[in-house]
Amino acid sequence: MKFNITILLIFCCIPTFKMTAQNPIINHIFTADPSPMVYKDTLFLYTGHDVATEADTNYKMADWRVFSTIDMVKWKDHGAPLSPGTFSWATGDAYAAQCIERNGKFYWFVSTFHKKDEVSGGGAAIGVAVSDKPTGPFKDAIGKALVINEMTTDMKYGWDDIDPSVFVDDDGQAYLFWGNGSCKWVKLKENMTEIEGSISTFKPKNYIEGPWVYKRKNLYYLVYASAGTKPEMIEYCTAKSPVGPWTYQGIIQENVTNSFTTHPGIIDYKGKSYFFYHNGSLPTGGSYRRSVCVDYMYYNADGTIQKIIQTTKGVSKIK
Repeated sequence: MKFNITILLIFCCIPTFKMTAQNPIINHIFTADPSPMVYKDTLFLYTGHDVATEADTNYKMADWRVFSTIDMVKWKDHGAPLSPGTFSWATGDAYAAQCIERNGKFYWFVSTFHKKDEVSGGGAAIGVAVSDKPTGPFKDAIGKALVINEMTTDMKYGWDDIDPSVFVDDDGQAYLFWGNGSCKWVKLKENMTEIEGSISTFKPKNYIEGPWVYKRKNLYYLVYASAGTKPEMIEYCTAKSPVGPWTYQGIIQENVTNSFTTHPGIIDYKGKSYFFYHNGSLPTGGSYRRSVCVDYMYYNADGTIQKIIQTTKGVSKIK
């Protein structure tokens, strides 16, 4: 009896361990521009992939990657099912992108550069790839760019048509938002591969790039990378309609560690809200060797967003 009590006391005193995630959440390669999507019971994370060396002084982004999790702790790497080489009209790097599901198909809206040809004089462009599975394989959905630089003229440079964000409203209407320097939007047809109507542009306060658009309850959110204090911050606006008018609400994320840029990706999963972003906190990391992170996101009773608390729970060496 004494032996059994001793055994019981030993087991009672054994501490219980809870698995916790660490930031950056992807630490075996450099990743950037996170785009989360929930499908069924799984959270899929779509990212860019930084391959610049420590000596490089500009971005080198080889392809777009897919990761998944069912617990926000363990992440499965599904590789790189998409790259600029997938698009016959494209050249250059794999800039920010977003994948969404509609009617059983997965549409991955990407930004890269267009070749100089009879269609475009070059400059940034937006394409769309499609797959029957969230992890691919993906193919060019239309064999041409969805948006080319010549379709927007408010910004007088060639890299303003980047960073697509796609949102499907409750009534089934899809919207595409994008842009550097100004925020642009246009309706998409139900097939998700054609624009409908004319392109509109506007400039939210301090807006730079990287819009992320979503709806929560009866409020629409436009979250974006902003001017900040030279390194980018994240600010946001709200509206009662997906096309505005937008009311500026303020800064929700201050400067990140060791990176000039940051990029928002927001999702609800299993009853909690998450804010994805990137920084440069991995060993040998920096503005051109970034790493995706995630933290909890909290809302006030009136729907405004509380400041994001950036956390670091340890990092691993790049393999």
